[in-house]
Amino acid sequence: MQAPVAQAGLVQFPDAVCIDATIQSRKPEMPSTPNASAIQVRRVDGDLANSALDSVAVEEPLEIQIGQERHGMRTSRPVSVTMRTPGHDGELAVGFLFGEAILSERSDVADISFPSGEDGESANRVRVQLRAGFKLDGRMLDRNFYATSSCGVCGKASIKAVRRMARGPALHEGDGFRLTPEIIHQMPARLRDAQELFEHTGGLHAAALFDAGGNLLSLREDVGRHNAVDKVIGAEWLASRVPIHNRILFVSGRASFELVQKAVRAGIPALAAVGAPSSLAVELARASGMTLLGFVRGGRFNIYAASHRILDAAVRLEAVAD
Repeated sequence: MQAPVAQAGLVQFPDAVCIDATIQSRKPEMPSTPNASAIQVRRVDGDLANSALDSVAVEEPLEIQIGQERHGMRTSRPVSVTMRTPGHDGELAVGFLFGEAILSERSDVADISFPSGEDGESANRVRVQLRAGFKLDGRMLDRNFYATSSCGVCGKASIKAVRRMARGPALHEGDGFRLTPEIIHQMPARLRDAQELFEHTGGLHAAALFDAGGNLLSLREDVGRHNAVDKVIGAEWLASRVPIHNRILFVSGRASFELVQKAVRAGIPALAAVGAPSSLAVELARASGMTLLGFVRGGRFNIYAASHRILDAAVRLEAVAD
């Protein structure tokens, strides 16, 4: 084997190139933003490498706090910590708290603030201040924190709990919300065209709300698919538009139990995913009357639950049994 030759930080062998990546220490030509960071890398093409700037999605922890007023004094306590892409943190916080059934009505929240650190810089915290007189069960906070941080959900007991939390009327078979295959086929491209951060970083999940005409109404991106969904639902909750009737939630990844749970809780009648659903996601969708679509790409998709919402006189749908 020939000895390696070092050239300007590049170690080159006859049949291989070893590369390194370091965070750029000088001001980059590609600007960094709160949700994307410019990183200097060695870009390899074949057996050649050179320096380049790459934009990567920012991932930072966010502590979600609950604030209350007790005996004339304001107190706060952490509820959860999630790894997220900065941006729309208030929506993420209330979307998460609503999905965990800690919040219900828009009037439950008096204020949303962002406490800073001792140096005055952002401390990656968001505080949701509850209205005066709001009765909060501390044991519920402990349970939700544990379940979220450890994915503590299991089988039919969880499905029964979610069905009790869900706003059922929006998922009723007679809700009138209908979609055509033609509209559904257009959603992946419309989602991708609107993903500004993904275009620059290639490393973010997206969640979006569409109406029955295929119009994109809301879009959020995040390194965590569950965070993107919480941001979308949180934005609707803050605007007092929950339950979310006559909308389909479209996600860029797979359809997990957790995403179906959040959508059911928000009263969304249909969920579509570019990837596959899990068996528990299908079970929950069927139990809740939610239309669940998977593998929505390339002009095809599978219907896993509630096929009655997919209509087209010119197409015979061969759906799996609901």
